[in-house]
This record gives sequence, structure tokens and C-alpha cells, in this order.
Amino acid sequence: MASRAAGLLIPLFSAPSSESWGIGDIGDIAPLSEWLGGAGVSVLQLLPLNEMAPAQQSPYSAISAMAIDPIYIRVPSMPEFARLGGEAALDAGDRQELQEARSAPRVEYPIVRRLKQKALGLAFERFLDDEWRRDSQRASALRAFIGAQSWWLDEYVLFRVIHAKEDEHPWMAWPAPFRDRDPSALDQACREWSREMLFQQYLQWTAALQWNRARADANGLRLFGDLPFMVDGDSADVWSRREEFRLDVSLGAPPDAFSASGQDWGVPVYRWDAIAATGFAWQRNRARRNRDLYDGWRIDHLVGFYRTYGRPRDGQPPFFTPADEPAQLALGEHVIGLFRQSGADVIAEDLGTVPDFVRASLARLGVPGFKVFRWERFWEEQGQPFRDPADYPALSVAASGTHDTETLVVWWAQAPEEERRAIADLPTIRNVAGGADISEAPEAVVRDVLLEALYASESRLLLLPVQDVFGWRDRINEPALVNDVNWTFRLPWPIDRMSQIPQARERQRTLRRWAKQCRRV
Repeated sequence: MASRAAGLLIPLFSAPSSESWGIGDIGDIAPLSEWLGGAGVSVLQLLPLNEMAPAQQSPYSAISAMAIDPIYIRVPSMPEFARLGGEAALDAGDRQELQEARSAPRVEYPIVRRLKQKALGLAFERFLDDEWRRDSQRASALRAFIGAQSWWLDEYVLFRVIHAKEDEHPWMAWPAPFRDRDPSALDQACREWSREMLFQQYLQWTAALQWNRARADANGLRLFGDLPFMVDGDSADVWSRREEFRLDVSLGAPPDAFSASGQDWGVPVYRWDAIAATGFAWQRNRARRNRDLYDGWRIDHLVGFYRTYGRPRDGQPPFFTPADEPAQLALGEHVIGLFRQSGADVIAEDLGTVPDFVRASLARLGVPGFKVFRWERFWEEQGQPFRDPADYPALSVAASGTHDTETLVVWWAQAPEEERRAIADLPTIRNVAGGADISEAPEAVVRDVLLEALYASESRLLLLPVQDVFGWRDRINEPALVNDVNWTFRLPWPIDRMSQIPQARERQRTLRRWAKQCRRV
């Protein structure tokens, strides 16, 4: 980024308004942007909006790298649903469940999905009667969208419909003609299930219309997306391009200071030789799609584009691909170059075990990596002292945490006394605190000193998880944890009522003051 900016990380699902259906949706970006604009925040970092796998709630478990999850469609804004009478089109039981979803402290995914799927189906039926069969202007607009987006939409809708017809079983368990993409079987599916395919196209068109409106109404707020390193094996992308993936190898991470055994993410590994033979077509398409949606994006697991760590499913030793550093460097710089050619701002999640040559490559390419305060230390020096935020390079993203970490106040409460004292003695911390020792200060004081110090850092971009701004303890995700709570965090108030909440108004004023004094406006 050319100038200094402040941003907040807020998952869209976490920020519902009083009108949305228990989950933040595309229509909530406008009221969210109003509050952020008043806080001097010019960047909103979102998590992936790709369609999640059935019954999943992790945005990183996607069945498409291109499609927007229909759960983010704002149902009340759909013309066809409005013509049905809006919420009155639901029966009494559904309306009761809707109120429960709206008042729940967390996102109730099963309820929200069921209600939205029913409402979207009703709206589509009305669309068929009022628009499609009459060849109206809206019908023509949908046809134009289908034609313009066919480069990703065609494969996605066919996959999505067959997936549903096969009771949401993974494509690897489908009947052989579908599994192996027999042309005659796919042609017959397109003919027999054309209505179901049109429904999926209608949903993506609706999401696109709403997204374009949201960006236009975002009050100058810059929207940043998140490009996951990989998609799920059971995805439209792998089904349609399986020769570019190794299904017999599972993607993961090698052992490091945070995991003695490393990590196994259970998704396939890229076949870089096959991908290169296509001219990196899928990576180019992902960049094109992301540029259509966002002003910039974060590259998740950046190091994987330089060297991918795979664990063979038959128990053979894990390995990196490519195998040697020159090939890894050439691959990473080529892929990042493709992403940057889109014209969007690109930032890199370069946390964890990252070779020095990768960090040097990022600096040479001008791509900012992350400086997460709690991990910015001189690890090779005696005592492993913390790095002062004033020493962060301008080409970096300063952060108090990520969507995967415990929140700032929880981390501070758990930090050893010697670490808290070492932090309290950092020059920027001392300066912000007016010379006071914060090692034993009240929680709210520590929170604000640490946040203001990050505002004062040299990093051009600052990204703070919204929980850290308010001093909340609820986290977005706990890695490797699968339960009903992960990925369900919601703000405690509807986003369109934030201006009525004293705590939210105080935080807004404070952030704006820091933005002005630290020239992040």
C-alpha cells in the first residue's frame, strides 16, 4: 500500500445487523463501513466467503474457490422475496426460528442454512414465474451474467447439482460416469437438471448483484479478501482439474515450535508440473475472481506457494515439492507475480516456519508480510527480546493477532511475568504509556497501550482483530478444533446499532484519534 492505513479484521459472518438472519451478510457491509469510517479505519479484512462444504462452518473448508456461499445473500433485499411478502412468506415455525437465530449469541449455522435455503427456493420460484418465463430485463441480466462468468460458473453449478443429487457425498464416491466426468453422462445431467443448475446460477447472480451494491455503498472502505492456499479435495475445482492435484498426498506443515508433529490438513497437494503445463491457468483464474470481488487480499499460507509440504497417505516419508531451493524460489515468485498482475494489493501471511530465502523474496517483490506483536522477537538472541514496533519495516502488516490466535487480553493474561516486563520496557511502549510500567497495569490500560503502539509502528498497514480492539476474550477459531462453537463468533450488538452503544462509540473515537495522530488516515 502506498500510504499508511488502519484496518480491522472482522469476519462477515460475525457482523449481522438487525435485519439480517442471524449471520452477517453482504448487505451488512454498508452499515459496517459507516462505523469503521467513523473510526478512521480504511481497510476491512474479511475471511473467505467461498461456499463452505455441506454441514461445515469453517470458511477454509470450501467446495469452490470461486463461488460465494449463498448463506451470505441478504434475503430481505431480494426483489422476488419481497414480492412474496417478505418474512410473512415463512410459516409461524420458521419465523420463530428466525427470531431465535437473530437473538442467539453466536451464529447458528444449521438454523440459518435451513431458513435461507427455503427462502432462496421460494424467491427462485417467483423469479421463474415473474421474470424467466416472461423473458424480462432481469431474466436477460441473469443470462448475461451466466455468459460472462461461464469460465468458472459452468463447472461449479454442474458440480453443485450433482453433489446434491448424490446426497452430498464426496465426488470420489459418485457413480463412475459422474466421478470420472464421462462427457455423455455430464451432458445428460445438464439436460435433466437444467432447472436445478439455473437455481445455482440465480444464487450466484444474486450474490454478485448484492456484492457490487455493497462495494458501491462502502463509503470508500477498501475490502480485503483472503485467498486460501488450497481448496478441499471434495470441490468443484479438484473434480474438474484433478490432474493438477495429488490425491494420494495430504497437505500439511512440518514440525515447528508450535507443533512437534507438524500438521496434516487432509487436503490434496498441487502437482506443480501439471499446473505449469497449463500456464498456471487455475491460479490466474483465482486471481481474476478475487480481483473482481476485492480491492486486495491476503495470501494464506504464503510459504506453500514456494514449497508445499506433503504427507503421502500410504505412510511414506513427507516431502517438499519442489524439492530444491532454486525451484522453490522460482515457483513462489512466479505464482505471486500472477497474483500481483491482477492489479490488487496483495499481502502475505508468512507466519510460522518460513525460510529466510522466502522472506528475502517477499521483500524483493515488494509484498508485505505480517508482524504479529507477540511473535516479533529476536529469537536467536539471549533472552529472545521483543522487537519494538517502531522498528517494523514500512513494507509490513502490523497486527495484534490473527483469526487463529487467542485474543490480545487472553495472551497478555497468560504471558510469563518476565515477558510482560520485557514488553513494558520497550521504548514505544514506555512512550505511549507516558513512562509508566504497564506490566501490572489494569487490563484495559494494557490493551490500549499495546494497540496504540501498533498504530505508531512503521508498518504501512495495520490489521487488528475486532476482539482485540474491544478487549474481548472470544476467539474466531481454535486451530484443529472441530465443534459447534468454532467459527461462530458474533459481535454482541447488531452492526447497524453500534452508534447507540456507548462502548462502541468510545472505541470509535479512540481509534479515530490514534489514526489521526499516527497518520493512518
